[in-house]
Amino acid sequence: MKAPRTIVGMSGGVDSSVAALLLREAGEPVAGLFMQNWADDGSGDCRAADDRRDAVAVCGRLGIPIHFRDFSAEYWQEVFEHFLAEYAAGRTPNPDVLCNREVKFKHFLDAARELGAERIATGHYARIDGDSGDWRLLRARDRDKDQSYFLHQLGQSQLAATAFPLGELPKRDVRAIARDAGLPTAAKKDSTGICFIGERDFRSFLARYLPARPGEIHTPDGRVVGEHPGVFYFTLGQREGLQLGGVRGFAPAPWYVVGKDVPRNVLVVDQQRDSRWLMSTTTRTEAAHWIAGAPPARRFACTAQTRYRQQDQACEVAVAADGSLEVVFAQPQRAVTPGQSLVLYRGDICLGGAVIAATDTPAAEAAAGKLRA
Repeated sequence: MKAPRTIVGMSGGVDSSVAALLLREAGEPVAGLFMQNWADDGSGDCRAADDRRDAVAVCGRLGIPIHFRDFSAEYWQEVFEHFLAEYAAGRTPNPDVLCNREVKFKHFLDAARELGAERIATGHYARIDGDSGDWRLLRARDRDKDQSYFLHQLGQSQLAATAFPLGELPKRDVRAIARDAGLPTAAKKDSTGICFIGERDFRSFLARYLPARPGEIHTPDGRVVGEHPGVFYFTLGQREGLQLGGVRGFAPAPWYVVGKDVPRNVLVVDQQRDSRWLMSTTTRTEAAHWIAGAPPARRFACTAQTRYRQQDQACEVAVAADGSLEVVFAQPQRAVTPGQSLVLYRGDICLGGAVIAATDTPAAEAAAGKLRA
């Protein structure tokens, strides 16, 4: 039997199902592959078995073969251990970015080639154009679903061997195509959040790996207003979970996380959503990844996103000798969070990005000992 030219990553969701359908209808020799990226931890919250059944059902409906690979060990070593280390350091990592780089577009691509395929396809909402040695990652036509933010760590060799069949389609059309084709995933709810946590409570999940370390909650001027269960359970700008009711001497207004002093185990909060302690204009990053292989210049203007689905933010970028970036925004930015990804764009073209290392918020500088009261 001739090996298929394209292997589709079948997640058990509607997007990958329609990606496989579109390729098959275009006459592409195609097969599916279901990736097991998280070992069942016995909690009952892992949906992998259900997703696998749905992937098998879709491939059966389409009349294409399906393969299975267990990448849970690779995921643990290359994604989850980093995730835990970042949270322990008080940062907020983005495991989806690492999963794409290390698992879906490395181990999955290698597995597809071992099966004799030339390329892979996924249900991501993004586009690729260009030719040999000059491939570009573009935003999806449906900006509300665009996932190029999570794909910014891909390089030329990966883009050359990848297809995104849904890049030109709005989500409503994808569901209509699945429904018209009678695919069993047509009405399946989209997965949200971090894949290995699923529907369970984030804090209780993290507590299994990072034991609670209670400490004080301070205002920016050092007044104690409460106690937290662990600074790593919180992220900048967060309002939920602080359990701060009426605090004597303060207005009955919501509290927001504006800083984390990890060495002192102190969580810093303020009552204004757009507190000056959350606002920054300059962001510094770790070494950047460039989709083209190199930055467009040592200094250039573009737009950036510091979180998924953020509107384009105008900025000036300076590339340091070590590859790190200093990004100065035209307007102050709220809750730019170390550990998250800063992704750069020119129009629909994704240039690349980097992990956020630090900002110039008053809270960040105070925690670093650079600000004196």
